[in-house]
Amino acid sequence: MSTDLFDDLPPVVSRETLAPGAVLLRGFAREEGAALLQAIAEVTRQSPFRHLVTPGGYTMSVAMSNCGALGWVSDRSGYRYDALDPLSGQPWPAMPAILRGLAVRAAAQAGFADFEPDACLVNRYEPGARLSLHQDRDEQDLSAPIVSVSLGLPAVFLFGSTSRSDKPQRHRLAHGDVVVWGGPSRLAFHGVAPLADGEHVLLGRQRINLTFRCAG
Repeated sequence: MSTDLFDDLPPVVSRETLAPGAVLLRGFAREEGAALLQAIAEVTRQSPFRHLVTPGGYTMSVAMSNCGALGWVSDRSGYRYDALDPLSGQPWPAMPAILRGLAVRAAAQAGFADFEPDACLVNRYEPGARLSLHQDRDEQDLSAPIVSVSLGLPAVFLFGSTSRSDKPQRHRLAHGDVVVWGGPSRLAFHGVAPLADGEHVLLGRQRINLTFRCAG
């Protein structure tokens, strides 16, 4: 295992265009990383990480939780958003102000003003975990962007077009990087390659991804 040497560097923000309506903000969340992780720990204390089952019966390698008015869930009956955590029958934890504020600022930086997320998916990747190419299309408001925040171990983000047959681009995401996509790229296929092993100074052998959406 090797330490991610980029964590020894000072925060750097650069704006890279991935496609029309899709922007990578490198280092955007780096300075808030420790505070974000504290907020996430409180969310997952209330609604612990779990491995969801897809409608086809496949257990996802990524563990997840949610916060906000709505949470994304999956089981043999399908994919959907629900106001209640199926494990507890209680509402999902409220979205912490620090998480919501980061998402709103990132969306504005990418050209999407007035972003008001009502759902934040909290995904935990351990070495070998992956996310296959998919579209985010379960949300009622497809005019709003997706905001995705990377914390912990670096990952290879796969970002394609609205056609599954097009080969996706590969982008290395480090701790604090934020990707925002909407407009003509809102339904772009995307995923995460199997996470390589490593040791992060704050998170150890894992990566946390926050994905903010306007679901309801």
